[in-house]
Amino acid sequence: MKLRGVIQKVSEAKVEVDGVTIGQINKGLMVLIGIKESDDEKVMDYMLDKIINLRIFEDNEGKMNLSLKDVGGELLIVPNFTLYGDARKGKRPSYSKGASPNVAEKIYNTFIEKAKQMGVKVEQGKFRAHMEVSLVNDGPVTILLDSDKNF
Repeated sequence: MKLRGVIQKVSEAKVEVDGVTIGQINKGLMVLIGIKESDDEKVMDYMLDKIINLRIFEDNEGKMNLSLKDVGGELLIVPNFTLYGDARKGKRPSYSKGASPNVAEKIYNTFIEKAKQMGVKVEQGKFRAHMEVSLVNDGPVTILLDSDKNF
């Protein structure tokens, strides 16, 4: 099991498909998510708990001590199979470690539904679409998160 995420603290972020905005947030977290076939509910719960409760927002003293929930932030979750790209050999990355599209899409949809139950506003990207993602990274703060705790 190994869900992988790139979490960026943003002042705003949005996803467009064919020139149409399909997901947009203000202050919060934009998460690129990579999925493996073995990802299950336990992995999703672990990752969502981490994401929602990461203390990477500043308190009144400027110290990163507050979570997404603490600041009333929003969450934008974008599927990104390239997070499992392996470029250690050759010049063309291999994506064979990621879940097949049909399996990944089901896991992604379940992940979104679970996120919506966490008490924060959730927006999302579109699975199997060419998306244009834009964001203003606040800080900048970018965290890599892996359910196998590789980083």
